[in-house]
Amino acid sequence: MKPIRLMAGFFTVGLWTLLSRVFGFARDILIAGILGTGAVAEAFFVAFALPNMFRRFFAEGAFNMAFVPMFSKKLERGEDAAGFASDAFAGLATVLIALTTLALVFMPWLVLAMAAGFAGDERLPIATAMGRIVFPYILFISLAALLSGVLNATGRFAAAAAAPVLLNVILVAALLLADRADLGSLAISRPEGAALDTLQHGTLLSIGVLVAGVAQLALLWIAAHRAGFTIRLRRPRLTPELKRLAIIAAPAALAGGVVQVNLLVGRQVASFFDGAIAWLALADRLYQLPLGVVGIAVGIVLLPDLSRRLAAGDDAGGRDAFNRACEISLALTVPAAVALVAIPGPLVSVLFERGAFGAEDTAATALAVAIYGAGLPAFVLQKALQPVFFARSDTRTPFRAALWAMLVNVGLAIGLAPLIGFSAAAWGTTLAGWAMVAILARRARSLGDAAKPDARLKRRLPRILLASAIMGAVLFAVHLLTAPAYQPGGPRGLALAGLVLLGIAVYFTAAQMLGALRLSELRGALRRRPSAP
Repeated sequence: MKPIRLMAGFFTVGLWTLLSRVFGFARDILIAGILGTGAVAEAFFVAFALPNMFRRFFAEGAFNMAFVPMFSKKLERGEDAAGFASDAFAGLATVLIALTTLALVFMPWLVLAMAAGFAGDERLPIATAMGRIVFPYILFISLAALLSGVLNATGRFAAAAAAPVLLNVILVAALLLADRADLGSLAISRPEGAALDTLQHGTLLSIGVLVAGVAQLALLWIAAHRAGFTIRLRRPRLTPELKRLAIIAAPAALAGGVVQVNLLVGRQVASFFDGAIAWLALADRLYQLPLGVVGIAVGIVLLPDLSRRLAAGDDAGGRDAFNRACEISLALTVPAAVALVAIPGPLVSVLFERGAFGAEDTAATALAVAIYGAGLPAFVLQKALQPVFFARSDTRTPFRAALWAMLVNVGLAIGLAPLIGFSAAAWGTTLAGWAMVAILARRARSLGDAAKPDARLKRRLPRILLASAIMGAVLFAVHLLTAPAYQPGGPRGLALAGLVLLGIAVYFTAAQMLGALRLSELRGALRRRPSAP
């Protein structure tokens, strides 16, 4: 894959992810307005986090990080890649069915493991009931993640990147349907004091998650079939290749577990502060927008590309791909991080402050957004650094880095909570992210030039930082001058759109003048699309 095609892959995944995040905001705006930050909202966020936690642990974290390099190398060598994928599909499905069965039985304890603050109040039975509805989502979405790996390894990024759009479209439809239909027969059992209509919305949201998982799996199976990779259901068998896959995946699974411990610690801290789980979840959505559009796109595209280059002995091409991935991700992420720190209040107020979501919720969520924003470049750099190790089937180094980062997170989140409240969870996440980047970067030196910054990246990085600082100063000043426009009752939608467009214009103008980013390079990447190797 030539560099320009690599860049086009980033933009293909990024643009589809942006669309998914837009629908995700529509979903969260509806959830905030209808459910607010009360018991049902917090119960849903915890229930939905359960399958997503295990999905990142099994599929996106461990399994795919080991599967994609092996599959890519089989493609490069002309071996039976489709048969290997079918065996992996069967093995993963077997593990997930067993996990789902256990989770349904032990759901109350899983909920308490996620949010001990739920013990003894109405949130526990609601979250338990919702968890039993949504947990089977892990089976469908994890198998879909494997199919995404198959497609990404062949340079076909669009279908895999488009699949998450289905989840948010279906959940938005579920919320709108709940407003129009009498769903009393669907509502989970109601604890004393819980509003029936709110429970109906929560119940249909949970059902929508399950439906979305089936839809995403179907879409990706059809896409893989059309790409010439028909994944067939077969009896699971432990082949030598699957044994090797399991051995490689084990440290990645542990690393995925460490990352999930970080998230778990944050939720545990938040569960002891009323409304904090919802505040952190909504703040997470805001910083996940640039992270998904840029960081996740980089990780998805870079891993199979580096794996193929290593299999072909193209070390110089691998270094160039890594540097261009870092360059484009930082050029797009650093200004986003500065904006999240500079103007979190208007962003949260305009997007979420309506209905049951009040001014106090806006202030708390904005604080979390600013803290997460400070860690955004670190989260993106992780996505660029990890494939350097995974492409070499080295999953142990990222595990060790994640373990040290977990210790940083646990110490800060728990230690600072009595002093600064729920925001300790956000600070722990952000500072742990930077700690992990520092460790990965240091360990990458042992790989020689593979992850060494080249002259172009060294030249452009200070200019990216300066252009972002200029943009941040302009945004902060304009926001102070126009603050009333972002409050409820004002033309806040137009005001925020104008502020965002101003920030984009200032940044790209400054970046072009300083030589931090060439718009011609972006246009060139967008005109080209990746094809199968």
